[in-house]
Amino acid sequence: MDVYRRLRWRLCHRLTSQSLVFFLFLNHIASGQIRYSIPEEMKKGSLIGNVALDLGIDMQRLRSGRARIVTGESMQYTELKTDKGTLVVNERIDREQLCGDVTPCSFSFDLILENPMELHHVTVEVLDINDNSPSFHQHDMQLTIGESAAPGARFVLPTANDPDVGVNGLQDYNLSPNENFILKKHSNSDGRKYAEMVLEKPLDRERYPSLSLKLIAVDGGTPQKSGTVNIDITVLDVNDNSPVFNQSVYKASVMENAARGTYIITVNATDADSGSNGLIYYSISKMQGNIDSIFEINKTTGVIFLSGQVDYEKAKKYEIGIEATDQGALTDSSKVIVEVIDVNDNPPVINVMSFTSPVSEDSHSGTTIGIINVKDLDSGDNGQVNCRIEQNAPFKIKSNLRNYYTLVTDTVLDRESVSEYNITVVATDAGVPSLSTKKTFNLKISDVNDNAPVFPQGVYSAFITENNSPGVSLLTVRAQDPDENQNARISYILEVNDISGSPVSEYVSINAESGVIHAVRSFDYEQIKQLAFVVKAQDGGSPPLSSNVTVKIMIQDQNDNPPQVLYPVQTGGSLVAEMVPRSADVGYLVTKVVAVDVDSGQNAWLSYKLQKATDRALFEVGLQNGEIRTIRQVTDKDAVKQRLTVIVEDNGQPSRSATVIVNVAVADSFPEVLSEFTDFPHDKEYNDNLTFYLVLALAVVSFLFITCLVVIISVKIYRWRQSRILYHSNLPVIPYYPPRYSDTLGTGTLPHVYNYEVCRTTDSRKSDCKFGRAGSQNVLIMDPSSTGTMQRIQREKSILDEPDSPLEDFILYNMEIRQHRCGKWLLRWTLTWQLFIFVFMISTTNGQIRYSIPEEMKKGSLIGNVAQDLGLDLKRLRSGRARIVTGENTQYIELNADKGILAVNERIDREQLCGDVTPCSFSFEIILENPIELHRIMVEILDVNDHSPVFRNNHVRMEISESAVIGSRFVLESAEDPDVGVNGLQNYVLSTSDNFVLKQHANPDGSKFAEIILQKPLDREQQPRLSFKLIAVDGGTPQRSGTVNIDITVLDVNDNPPVFNQSVYRATVFENSTPGTHVITVNATDADSGSHGAVTYAFSNLKGNLADIFNIDKTTGKITVSGPIDFEKDKKYEIRVEAKDQGGLTDLSKVIIDIVDVNDNAPVINVMSFSSPLSEDAPLGSTIAVFNAKDADSERNGQIICAIDRTLPFKIKSSLSNYYSLVSDIEFDREKTPEYNITINATDSGSPPLSSAIKLHLKMSDINDNPPLFEKFIYNADIAENNSPGMSIITVSAQDSDWNQNARISYILEDTQVGGFPISTYVSMNSETGVLSAVRSFDYEQIKQLQLVVKAQDGGSPPLSSNVTVKIMIQDQNDNPPQVLYPVQTGGSLVAEMVPRSADVGYLVTKVVAVDVDSGQNAWLSYKLQKATDRALFEVGLQNGEIRTIRQVTDKDAVKQRLTVIVEDNGQPSRSATVIVNVAVADSFPEVLSEFTDFPHDKEYNDNLTFYLVLALAVVSFLFITCLVVIISVKIYRWRQSRILYHSNLPVIPYYPPRYSDTLGTGTLPHVYNYEVCRTTDSRKSDCKFGRAGSQNVLIMDPSSTGTMQRIQSEKSILDEPDSPLEVSSIM
Repeated sequence: MDVYRRLRWRLCHRLTSQSLVFFLFLNHIASGQIRYSIPEEMKKGSLIGNVALDLGIDMQRLRSGRARIVTGESMQYTELKTDKGTLVVNERIDREQLCGDVTPCSFSFDLILENPMELHHVTVEVLDINDNSPSFHQHDMQLTIGESAAPGARFVLPTANDPDVGVNGLQDYNLSPNENFILKKHSNSDGRKYAEMVLEKPLDRERYPSLSLKLIAVDGGTPQKSGTVNIDITVLDVNDNSPVFNQSVYKASVMENAARGTYIITVNATDADSGSNGLIYYSISKMQGNIDSIFEINKTTGVIFLSGQVDYEKAKKYEIGIEATDQGALTDSSKVIVEVIDVNDNPPVINVMSFTSPVSEDSHSGTTIGIINVKDLDSGDNGQVNCRIEQNAPFKIKSNLRNYYTLVTDTVLDRESVSEYNITVVATDAGVPSLSTKKTFNLKISDVNDNAPVFPQGVYSAFITENNSPGVSLLTVRAQDPDENQNARISYILEVNDISGSPVSEYVSINAESGVIHAVRSFDYEQIKQLAFVVKAQDGGSPPLSSNVTVKIMIQDQNDNPPQVLYPVQTGGSLVAEMVPRSADVGYLVTKVVAVDVDSGQNAWLSYKLQKATDRALFEVGLQNGEIRTIRQVTDKDAVKQRLTVIVEDNGQPSRSATVIVNVAVADSFPEVLSEFTDFPHDKEYNDNLTFYLVLALAVVSFLFITCLVVIISVKIYRWRQSRILYHSNLPVIPYYPPRYSDTLGTGTLPHVYNYEVCRTTDSRKSDCKFGRAGSQNVLIMDPSSTGTMQRIQREKSILDEPDSPLEDFILYNMEIRQHRCGKWLLRWTLTWQLFIFVFMISTTNGQIRYSIPEEMKKGSLIGNVAQDLGLDLKRLRSGRARIVTGENTQYIELNADKGILAVNERIDREQLCGDVTPCSFSFEIILENPIELHRIMVEILDVNDHSPVFRNNHVRMEISESAVIGSRFVLESAEDPDVGVNGLQNYVLSTSDNFVLKQHANPDGSKFAEIILQKPLDREQQPRLSFKLIAVDGGTPQRSGTVNIDITVLDVNDNPPVFNQSVYRATVFENSTPGTHVITVNATDADSGSHGAVTYAFSNLKGNLADIFNIDKTTGKITVSGPIDFEKDKKYEIRVEAKDQGGLTDLSKVIIDIVDVNDNAPVINVMSFSSPLSEDAPLGSTIAVFNAKDADSERNGQIICAIDRTLPFKIKSSLSNYYSLVSDIEFDREKTPEYNITINATDSGSPPLSSAIKLHLKMSDINDNPPLFEKFIYNADIAENNSPGMSIITVSAQDSDWNQNARISYILEDTQVGGFPISTYVSMNSETGVLSAVRSFDYEQIKQLQLVVKAQDGGSPPLSSNVTVKIMIQDQNDNPPQVLYPVQTGGSLVAEMVPRSADVGYLVTKVVAVDVDSGQNAWLSYKLQKATDRALFEVGLQNGEIRTIRQVTDKDAVKQRLTVIVEDNGQPSRSATVIVNVAVADSFPEVLSEFTDFPHDKEYNDNLTFYLVLALAVVSFLFITCLVVIISVKIYRWRQSRILYHSNLPVIPYYPPRYSDTLGTGTLPHVYNYEVCRTTDSRKSDCKFGRAGSQNVLIMDPSSTGTMQRIQSEKSILDEPDSPLEVSSIM
C-alpha cells in the first residue's frame, strides 16, 4: 500500500510540469506535452503511441539529437524506438503496484534531445482491469468465547482487501449459516467495508466446544471474484469439574539416606475442565508430623522427590496425603505409601562396660581384662556385628551374651618384653559395604620380680698404678634389671674370697648403690700383680634375684727400685778387679758390669755410663751391655793402676741409679800388679763357683729352648691334621642328633646364632676380647677313629673347659626352651577349663525385670527396689561394684547401691524419648563383677496429657470459584498432638456456616483429618468472602484444644464484556516522530474481577502497513509510534481498537490520528545526461552533464539552490525549472589531473534547511603525447657462467605517463653484433615484462661481457619510444680442473727423474708444472705430496711445485721411488689433478734399469696383506689377554669359595634336630656374624680370652672314618691347642 501511495504522490506532483511552457519561453528551448491512456498488464513491446508524429519531430532529429527518455525512477515502463519514433511498453505495468487505490492512475516522463536541447513531457494513464480477488490477511481466524457470553455480544471479523478500484473492488461480505451468530456490515468514511459477528443464541461448551464458520468477501467485477477466511471459535469453559486422581493409593520405595532430590513417584490427576480451569496443582496435605520437611512435590508435574533425610531407624514407612487443586479451588486427595529400604549406614557402637588396667604380668591365660557392649542400629545383616582384635596381641574376644563381649588374655604376659598394649577392638557389621568401629584400650602391665640383674660384660678389667692412694676409684660395674621400680633397684656386693690368704675386703671395697670399686690400701707391684674377685648384683625384689661378675684388677709397675749391681761385687777390701796387658789392642774387653732392677718394663731397662776414670781416653763402657773396653792401644806410659767409676741408671720416670767402682791393672804380669796393688785379695774360690753356675745355667737354658722348638713343631703338625679332619672330610653329615646333644657348628634352630671372626696382632692384649660363659653341658664329639655310635663323655672335665676353646661363648637354651614349652601347654589347658567355667557362670547368672512409671517425674523419684526384685543383697551390690550401663548420652536412671533402689536421675519426657511410638520404654543393664553378672532392666514410660492439639498455621486462606458444584470437597489442615492414646487428638468441630458442612476421616495409623463439603452454591456478588473456625480437641482430662481460622475467597465467573469510555478518540502526531512516541491512550473497563476483569487491547483489521507504523500496549491501551510517519504519503490515519477480556468478550472504538507536516525531505538529484570520459583536448565550455533537482516538500521547503566546489574547473547553468547543465570552465591535461570528483549540492529553503549531494566521477580520456621513460640510464647485471638457458638475468622497466593503450609499453632488443653473432643468439627480451633472459649457457673463458640496447615503445598512434643500454658481466666459476703440463704422463714411462746418491739437502729433483684456465682465486694452485715411497726423503713446494730432497741421500735409500703429487685449485668446491713422478736414486742409468723392471706393478696386494696381519695380531692379543683375565678370575673365585667353606668338601646338612645349633653359621637362624682371627707365631695365649663352653659333647668328623661317629675317649682334645682353626669362632 505504501508503494501505491508513493506512486500516487509522484503522479500528482508531476502535474506541476505544466509550468515548463513558461521556462521554454525564457530559455528559448523547444518543449511539448502529450498524454496517452493504456490498460494495465499490456505485453512488453505493445504500442503506446507515435511520439514523433504527435510531437511533430522527424526521425533524423530523433537520431541526431540522441533522443532518450528520462524518468528519474529505477523502473522504466516505456521505451522509445528512435528508428520508428514510437513509444512501446518496456516493462509489465501493474496498476495496483504503480498507484495502489489512487484514481486515476498515471505516470509521466521526459523526452530529451540535444544540440539544441529539447524537453517534452509525456503522461501515460493506466486503466484498471479486474485482475485481483478480494483477500484476507490470514486464511484462518481463531476466536475464544466464553460459554457465559450474553446474547448481543459483538465480535469484529477481519477485513478483506481488493487492490482493484471502482466496480472491480470489494462490494459485499457473506457468513456461512449457523445457529449462534449473525453478520452485521459497516462502511468506513473512506468507503471501505468491514463486518462484525453478533451473538444471537448463547453458547454451550458441553454440546459444542468449538464452532467453524466461513466469511466470504466478493467484488463487483466481471467475472466476479471472491476471497474466504475460516473462523474457528473455541468455547471457553466454566470451572464446574473437580480434579480426579487416577489411583486412590500409590506405593513406592526409597533407600534410606538417599540424596536430596531423589525421585520417588509421580502422581497424576485429571480435570474435565479446560484452559486455566483444568490446570491442576499438587500439594502435600498437612496431616502427618514433619512429612513436608522430608518429601516435596512438584506442584505442576506431581513428581514427588526427597527434600530431607530418610532414616530407616526412625521410620520404616511413610504415608503421604496428596491434594490436587484446580484454579477454582476444587480438590481431590490421594495417598502415597513410601516404604524405606534399610541400608548399612550405622557403624557399630562400642560401649565399655568394664576395663581393668594395669594387669599383673603373672596373670594366668584367660584373665578377664574388660567387658564391652556392641550395638548396631541397622537391622538384618546390617545389624549383625563381629568383633575382633586388630593387632597381633596376646588377647582374644569372647561373646557371652547378645551384644556383650569379654576381652581376655590369650597367653602369659611378660612386662619386660611389652610393658603396655594398645589393644584395638574392631567391631564390623555384616552389611554391604560393611561398616566398622574401632576402640583402643591402653593396657599397662604391672611388674613382678622375675628377672635377675645382668652385667653387660662377662669380666671387668681395670688397671691401677702401684703405690696408689687408699680409697682411689678403680672402676664402676653396672648391671641392668629389666624389671621396674623396687624390683629393678640393684645393690652391689663383694663375694667373700681370699687373695694371698687375706680377705678381698682388705684390698678393695664397692659402693652398694653406684657399683664403684675403690682401693682399700696401696698396692705393690713387686708383691702382687693382679687381683681377681667376684661382684654380686642383687635386686630389691621379694625374693631377691642376683648375678655375679668377675673383676680383674691389674697392678701397673712404678719405678720405685734402684738398679742392683751384681758384678763386680763390691767389697770393702777389694783393690783389683781386672788386669789389662799392655799389649791389649783397641776394643779389648776388660770386664763387664752386671746389674739388675726388680722393676719391670722400661723401668728395668738399664744403661751404663763412665762417670769417672783415671784415664778417660783409655776406656769406655757399653751403654746397653755394661762392657768395659779399651778405646786405644795400651802403651807403656799408661799407669798400671786405673780406677773407673761406672754409674748404672734405669729408664724410669724419674730414673734411679747405682754406682760401682772398678779397679783395673794395666800390666803384663801379676807381680807387676802386685807391686802396684799391694792390697789386692786372693779369693779364687768365689770365681770358680761363679763359672760353674754360669755353665750349668747355659746348659739348662739350651735344653729348654730345643725342647720348646720340638714341641711347637709337633703341635703345628698335629693341628694341621685336625684341620684336615674338620674341613677336608668326605664323611656324610649325620642326619640325626640325640635329643640331649647340641650341634656346635651353628646350624640349629635357636633364635640367634652369631659368629665372629676376629683379627689380632702380636701386641693384642688379653683384655682385647671378652666372652660370656656357655649355658649347656651337652656337646657331641665325633672320634675320627671310631666307627660306632655316639656316646656321652663320662669324665668330669671336658675338652671344652680349656680357656682357649673356640666354643666357650656358645649358650644353649634347649633344655630351658623345652621346659618353658611344657609349662605353657599345661598353663593353656588349665586356662581353657577356667574360661569354660567362667563363660558358664556368665551365661547362667543374669536376669531381667520391668518397671512402669509416668513421664515428667521429679529427679530422685523412686522407681523400684532392684536389689529385692533381683534377689541380690546389698553387700553383693557393693562388692561387685554394681553400676548402670546404658550406652546412651543421657542416663535417666540412677542406682543407689547402698539401698539397692532405682531412682529418676533426669527429667523424662515421653514425647521427646519415643515420639508417637507406643508403648514407650527404654532399657539398660546393671553389671556386677567378681563374678560378672548382667541384669537387663526395662522401664516403660506412661503418657500424661501435657500437650494441646496444635495447627501448624494459625490462619488458612482458600479460594473457591462461585461456579463450584454442590458436593465439592476441600481438605483442611490437620492438627498435631504429641500425646498418645486417649490424650491424643480425638475430634474436629466447625463453627456455623451456611455453605459448608464438616466431615472427619481417620488414617490407617490412627491420625485424624477433616474436610469441608459444599452444600449450598456460592454467590460472589452477594458474599465475596467467608470466614469460620476449625477447632481440634483431645480426650484427656482436663480436655485441651487448638483452633485455626479459615478465610475463603469466592472466585468470579466471566459474565461482563469490556466497555470503552469513548466511541471515537482523536489525536495529532508529527511526521517522522521517533518510535515510542506516545500518541493517545484508550481505556476500557470490565465489571468482572480477577483474570476475567483483565482487558487486553489490540488493533482490528489494520489496512496496509498501519501495523508497522503504530503499536498498542495490550495491557494499558497506550498507542505509540513504531514506524516512520510520512506526511507526504498520508495526512490522516483511522484505526479501530478492540478491547477483549479473558473470556473472549470484546468492544470496539475508533482512533483518528492527524499528521503534522515537517521539513523532512531533502532535495533529490537525478542525472539526465553525463559524458565520461571526456577527452583531455575538449574545448572550453563543453557540456559535461545535465541533471534535474526536485524536493518532495512544498512551498519554501521545496525551493532548491544547486552549487559545486568553486575550486573545480566547472560551473552550473540553469536551463529550465529544476534542470541544470554542468559545463567546463578551463582546458584539461589528463597527465596532471586524470579524473575529477565533482560533488553537486542541492539545498532547500526549509528550516532547518535540508540538502543532498550527488558525486560525479569524471575521467579524462587520454591522447598519446608522452613517450616511455626508463628508470635508469644504464642497467648492469651479473651472471655466473655455466648458467641454465632461459635463466632470468635482469628486468628493465619504463614508465609512460599516458593511459591505457598509449601507456602500454613493449620492450625490443636493438639489433647489434657480439663476437660476430647477433645479440639475439645470446639473450632474449620479454616484450611485456621487460625480463631479459639468457638464450644459452655462457662460458667465461669465451666471453666476459655483453653490451646491448633495449628500446621501450608505447602503443599509441603514432607510437613513441626511448632506448637504454644494458651491460651483462659474466662471472667465472671453478669449472676447470688444473692441467699438469710437466711431467707428461704416458703409459710407458718408467723413470722421470734421477737423483744421484751424492745429492744434498734441498736438491731439486724436478718441478711439477700445472695451469688452470679459470681466473681469480679459482686459478690459484697448490701442490701437495699425497703418497711417497719414502716421505722422509722428498717434499713438494706448496706454491711452486718443486720437488726437493729434505735430507741427505744415503746408500740405504731404495733406488725405486714413486711420488704421487696432487695439484689443487682454490675454487669452491676445489678441483684437483694427480701426477705420478718416478724418481730413481742412482748414480748411473744401467743401475736404474735393473731396478725399474717392475715399477709399474700395483702395490695393492701388499697393502691388503699388511692390514690383515695387523688385524690378526690385534685379535690374537685380545683373546690372550681375555684368557688370562678369566683364569685369574676363576682362581680368585675358587680361593674365595675355599675361604667361605674353610676348604671343606662336606655336603650341606639336609636336616637339623630342633635342639642342636650349627656353630659354622650356615643354619637357618635369623642372624649370622662371622669374625676371622689372624695370629702370628709369637701370639701369646693371653692375647685371646673365651668364655667357658656350655657342653661336653662335640661332634668331630674323621676323614678316614666311614662308620657312625662316636666320642673321643682321650683326656685331651685337639681343640685344646692354641692354633686350632675353630679357636676364634664364637657363637652367641
